[in-house]
Order: sequence, then structure tokens, then C-alpha cells
Amino acid sequence: MGQTQRGVPVCKGAKSSHKITEVFNDENESTKRKIKGTVVLMKKNVLDFNDFHASFLDRVHELLGQGVSLQLISAVNVDPENQLQGKVGEPAYLEDWITTITSLTAGESAFKVTFDWDNEIGVPGAILIKNKHHSEFYLKSITLEDVPGQGQIHFVCNSWVYPADKYKKDRIFFSNKTYLPSETPTPLRKYREEELVNLRGDGKGELQEWDRVYDYAYYNDLGSPKHMRPILGGSSEYPYPRRGRTGRPPTETDPKIETRLNPLLSINIYVPRDERFGHLKMSDFVAYALKAIAQFLKPELETAFSSTPNEFDKLQDILNLYEGGIELPNDLLQNIRKNIPAETLKEIFRTDGEGLLKFPVPQVIKEDKSAWRTDEEFAREMLAGVNPVIIRCLQEFPPSSKLDSKVYGDQTSTITEEHIGKYLNGLSIDEAIKSNKLFILDHHDALMPYLKRINETSTKIYTSRTLLFLKEDGTLKPLAIELSLPHPDGNQFGAISKVYSPAEEGVQSCIWQLAKAYVAVIDSGYHQLISHWLHTHAAIEPFVLATNRQLSVLHPIYKLLHPHFRDTMNVNALARQVLINAGGALESTVFPRKYSMEWSSVLYKNWVFPEQALPADLIKRGMAVEDVNSPHGLRLLIEDYPYAVDGLEIWSAIKTWVEDYCSFYYKTDDMVQNDSELQSWWKELREEGHGDKKDEPWWPKMQTREELIETCTITIWIASALHAAINFGQYPYGGYPPNRPAMSRQFMPEEGSTDYKELKTHPYKAFLKTFTSQLESVLGISLVEILSRHSSDEIYLGQRDSLDWTSDKTPLAAFERFGKKLEEIEDRITKRNKDEKLKNRVGPIKMPYTLLYPTSEEGLTAKGIPNSVSI
Repeated sequence: MGQTQRGVPVCKGAKSSHKITEVFNDENESTKRKIKGTVVLMKKNVLDFNDFHASFLDRVHELLGQGVSLQLISAVNVDPENQLQGKVGEPAYLEDWITTITSLTAGESAFKVTFDWDNEIGVPGAILIKNKHHSEFYLKSITLEDVPGQGQIHFVCNSWVYPADKYKKDRIFFSNKTYLPSETPTPLRKYREEELVNLRGDGKGELQEWDRVYDYAYYNDLGSPKHMRPILGGSSEYPYPRRGRTGRPPTETDPKIETRLNPLLSINIYVPRDERFGHLKMSDFVAYALKAIAQFLKPELETAFSSTPNEFDKLQDILNLYEGGIELPNDLLQNIRKNIPAETLKEIFRTDGEGLLKFPVPQVIKEDKSAWRTDEEFAREMLAGVNPVIIRCLQEFPPSSKLDSKVYGDQTSTITEEHIGKYLNGLSIDEAIKSNKLFILDHHDALMPYLKRINETSTKIYTSRTLLFLKEDGTLKPLAIELSLPHPDGNQFGAISKVYSPAEEGVQSCIWQLAKAYVAVIDSGYHQLISHWLHTHAAIEPFVLATNRQLSVLHPIYKLLHPHFRDTMNVNALARQVLINAGGALESTVFPRKYSMEWSSVLYKNWVFPEQALPADLIKRGMAVEDVNSPHGLRLLIEDYPYAVDGLEIWSAIKTWVEDYCSFYYKTDDMVQNDSELQSWWKELREEGHGDKKDEPWWPKMQTREELIETCTITIWIASALHAAINFGQYPYGGYPPNRPAMSRQFMPEEGSTDYKELKTHPYKAFLKTFTSQLESVLGISLVEILSRHSSDEIYLGQRDSLDWTSDKTPLAAFERFGKKLEEIEDRITKRNKDEKLKNRVGPIKMPYTLLYPTSEEGLTAKGIPNSVSI
């Protein structure tokens, strides 16, 4: 799918979507008139690395007169014999299938088609397509030229068309007009309604690749009879957003659990074919690389590393992963080469025959190999790192807990004035709180209920509270870290806590580094499972499903939201196969281990849709206050908060675009209330997609234009900018495990113990022994490298994959303004990153904050906002 430039020029020759003029022609002229069209498609053989078998059979069918037929459907005249549906014209056929081999861009071919013009068609509003070939093809677009009274008419298709015998209903493609349901021309209404019924399916049977069914299911496919995991969704104990249904049969031992695909077939997991990765992305490396890690790297690396000590002894051992590489045994290399495509090998191993496992240098150590260890960088990453959505302004001291005291006892923090008073620049704690100078990174309540169970695995971890002070130069200074464990006599007795203070020399400085690393482990796991997976990937999938099931492609809100769902179902389905499943890559590389997904389910109970809006989130965390005199109506309490500063600009640009777009189609609140498809969409999204939260009082009621605009803005924000800010910094910051370790394997050394002595004599060795085993580090680095890459066919915010996505000129002009605004934001981000007064923009590691810079090249760039959750 080709990438387009930002901002879409107004399409020429397209008429207003809300007025169809009946066309009257001289009858004699109409009998002679021909309508020429251009059909752009990609043959299967081009996409399937030259599937000659498919290509040969298609040619045979073509020679036998079984080609691809197209029939025009009238938008103005009904056929009384066809249930008052639009009149259907005579078939026309794609010309020169056998001889057309010209390629426009990757694999695209343009075919001619000639229709005999029928006066009674008047204005074509849709096209019926039958594929009589042996193989499917990807239909990109159809353009009709010189239609009487209309000029050019565009049909944006972007869909796989399988052989006709695979479908129960004919494939219909509508022109790029936009209609609210009540405004749909009568001849097209039944086609519109039938298409939606078709996409919903009947809820039965295993779905096949040609099925175009969007349906809901619980997360009941993560475990297996050997490795049971709770079903997520459908219960008050384990609520969860819904996923796309595959219809695979249940296991023999438990009818509620869905059977899993053979891991080797992971890339074949069912999602509607139009939701699958494009051929460029599929052949890039993503699906294969994920499969490779799950299937071959993990077992093979376990073998390779178990024959050598399982530890890094010094930091240089880790730097060797980027500078020299790790030598892999020969038999391992041969086994991997046998099973993984050469292209993927090149990406994963970058091997030049040396047999080395080598990774690109993460940006966190590119300019300075030790700056990550500073307190300033530790604190800065809470504002400009990969998880800048947790820190909040401290409103009370000592920090309290919201956990039920009847179950968990007193969980109030044990940090006292004695711990932090001397670091407050002469202020008392009350003065510091009143002047908004104290901040907290608080992971205590989220983790405490699960801590005992998690610590029964190989993980050894605490809950944490980190207090920080806002200095005059706008940077944050860590004041204290509290690490807590459940009381050994039972939860009801509260927590056992210890408070650590900053230190710069001696063994205490080593203890302080360990305390910061425990916080990083907790924040890393919370980031991956909650901020990233739950709040973007899992939360957005019900929107993909409900939109395709309830909003017609003719609907303005479908056209607005659809680009923001690209690849999401596919990437989530792959994640269920190889990442978030029992024994998958995430359980191997984040601290909650086998409780990872279960923990995310419990924290879904705290998810509130309106609070996903950036302004609402900042206000809730006390990081901003409403202020009509400030840009975007908010005043940030930390002015140099890169995520929030850049994010508010992006949020406002998205909101203005959505306002302009929605206001064109909805002139009044009544139009929102009376839009039958919109109301069905919103009802299903709440009651089915996020069904475990259907009774929450905070859902917008969808009765006003304002509610529609805010809902669409939040949806686009989650899918694009929020995901980008949370995802694409994973390798730049976390690709160097000491900066963001994901595991800890032992508790803080006690004074007098052997480990404490080692801390004095070999501090780095003790640090690495606690946080980074070789195998887990290499797996973790491999994983975040894949997740942090942009594919070559990425489409970014402000771009569309088709210039002709709508025929309405006012929305096209608004979209062009949106694109220009994003370009201006890019310029301002670049300027801010050069402003030396803004110390949090670049920090000690000298890495500019670009995670919300809208565009990017492919690869590992730490910038770029794709339209959708596409990796």
C-alpha cells in the first residue's frame, strides 16, 4: 500500500455527496456510449513471491472466458424486480489480464474495463464484482471516466477479492461519496444494510481466510491444557476488552478454552483478510521475526547460554552485544538458518558470516555510556522516556494508599520528613506541596495485591514509591525511594517497607543504584503490560470490531476512524500467538511472569475511557490545571514536560481536525441522536466490545456533537499519538538493559551477607547478577527492537493511503490543514530540542525527545506517529 504525502489535495471532478442529479441523455447517444474505467489491483502471484501455480490457473480461467466481471449499480434508479435495489448494469470484464504485467508500484497493475452505458443507470453509486479466477487479488481502486453528467467517479476499494464461490453474498464496492444512513439514496440502502449484516457473520463455526467476519471473543486462547491461564473477559474477577473471534474449536479438556494454532502457523491466525499486514510489511520482517524469537531463538539461545555461565560479569559484556556481538555455536547457526528465511536472518543477526548476534547501539548509550546512571536522567525519563504517563503531583504527605485497609492493613508510605526535608531547598514539606514542587512515581497500589504470588516465581521484586523535587532549572531530583513487601504474617498486617536515599559514594551509592533499578523493573513491566498492551492494543481492538460491524463504509465516522485501525487486529492476533500467551516472549521477559496478563486484567478495572484524553489525564494526575490563558486551556505544573508539551499540540491538532470534519456532516445534536448506525455502533462498543464496563457511568451518552467529537478525538489519540509515545522509544531507552531492566532475580542485599560484600568489591557484577541474565537480556533486546521499528509501508498521522478517500471537498481541505499543522508542530519540536534552557528535552544522555514528532523514515528512529497501533 503506497504511502502518501501529508495533506490531501482536493480531488477534481468529484461532485458533492449529498446531491445526486438525475442524468438525462439523448437515447440514441446512450446506445452508442461507452464508459471507460481503470481498475488498479495486485495479483496474488506478485504478493506471494511469485505463486506461479496461482498465476497459471488464473490464465487458464481467463482463456476459458472466466474472468473478472464488474457491473454498475445505479444510485438513482431502482429495479422493481430486485426488492427496489439499485438497477444493475450488464457485466463488463477486465481487459488483457494475461498480457498486463506493467507495475505501477510494488506489484500494482492497472487494467482497463469498458462498460456499455445504460441510460437507466443514471449515476453509478456502487459496483458489483465477481472474481471467476482460481485466486484472490487485492483490489485497490476503480475509476470511471466521463460518466454522463458526473465526470470522474472514484471507488476506493482496498480489499481482497476471493473467487466468487467463496462468498455467500456478491462483493459490492461503493463510490467515495459519504452518506449518513438517512441520506443514503434509496437504490443503495439495501446494499448498505446487507453489507453490514455480512460483516457481522452469524457467530458460528471456524472462520476461514476469505471470511470477512468481525466478531467478539474473550481472551480464552492464551493458555493450554499444560499451561492454564484464566479466561480474560466476561467475568467481574477478570474483566477485559474483547478480541476478534477466530472460531477455532475448544480444547478437549475444557470447552471454554480455545485451541491454539501450531506456533509454526502463527502468521496464519485468522483475522479478516483486509486487516492483515500488507505484503511489504509481511515480507519486511515483523511476523517472521516474532515467530523466529518464539520458535527458534528462545530454545536455541537457552541451549547456547546454558553451556556458558548465565550471567554478564561486567557492563562491557553487555556493550559487546552492540560493539562486537556474541559468538553463537555453529550447530545453532545451522539450525536457525534452516528454519528462518534469509531476509529475517539478516535483520535479526546482521550476520556477515561471522556468526555473531549483534544489535544496533541504543540511543541511551550512543553519546555517553554512563549518563544513564545519573539521578537526573533517571527522573527525566519519567517526563520524556518511554512511560511518561505515570508520574503525578504529590498532594499529601506521607503518600497514602487506596487499597482496602480491611484486606491489606495500613499501606501508608513510611517516607518521613527526616528522609527528604534536607533536599527541599529550605522549604517545609507543606510549602513544597502547596507550591507544586513534590512529585511521585507510585507503583505501590497497582502491584501490592499481586506481589506475594509474583515473588513465588523466579522474580524477586518490591512495590515502589519514588518521591521527586522540582528544581529551579525545571529538572526533577529524586529524594527517596520506598521499596515494600507484603507482611510475612499476612496482607492484613500491612507492608514491610524500607526507604532509600540518594548517595554518591561508597556502598550506599551502590545500594541507591540498585533501588533505582528496582523502580525501573517495576516501571518497565507496568509500561509493557498496562500503558502499552492494555491501554492501546487491547483497548482499541473493540473499536476496530464495532466500527466494521455497525458503520457502513459510506458513513462519515467510518471514513474518519478507519485509517486508525490499520494492522491492529493482525498485530494483536500475532501477540496472542507468540507474545502474551502462556510461556510466550512477554512472560519470559517481564517481571510478573505467568501472572502478566492476569495482572493486566485486574488493572483494566481502573480504565476509564474519558480519562484517556490527554488533557483529562494530565489534570487527573495533577500535572496540569485548567487555565483559559494558557495554550490548549491547560497550564503545566512542570513547564518542561516533553511528552505533555508535544502531546498537547498533537491532541489539539487532532481535535481541530475532528471538529472540522464532524461539523460538516452533523449540523445539530439531533443529527447525532437520529443517526441509526452511529447509535448502534456506540451501544455495541459499550455493551459488547468493552462489555465488562457497560454499566460504568462515565461513558459518553452520544447525544451531542460535542460527545461525538471528543469520542473520536480520544479514539484517534489512543491509536496514533499515545501508542507512538509509549512504543517507539522501547529500543532507544530499553535496548540497553541496565537502563531499563525488565527482571529482578534477587532482593536487595542485607548488610553482612555475601551479596552485600560483593556489592562493596564488585558493584557492577552484583548489579548485573540481580537484574540481567544473558538469555533474558538477549530475548528482551530482540523483542523491543522488533516492536520499536517502523515498517517500510507505514502511514503516518496526517497521511492517507488514497488521495480520493472522500469526494467531499470541505473535509479534504480540513485534512490538508491538519497536515500543515502537523508540519508546523514538527518545526516547533525541533526548535524546542535545540533550546538549552529546556533541560528535559535532551538530558544527560543527549537524546532529543522526538517520540511525538509526526513523521519518520523506516527502521529504528525514536520518532514518527503512525496512524494506528500497527506494531
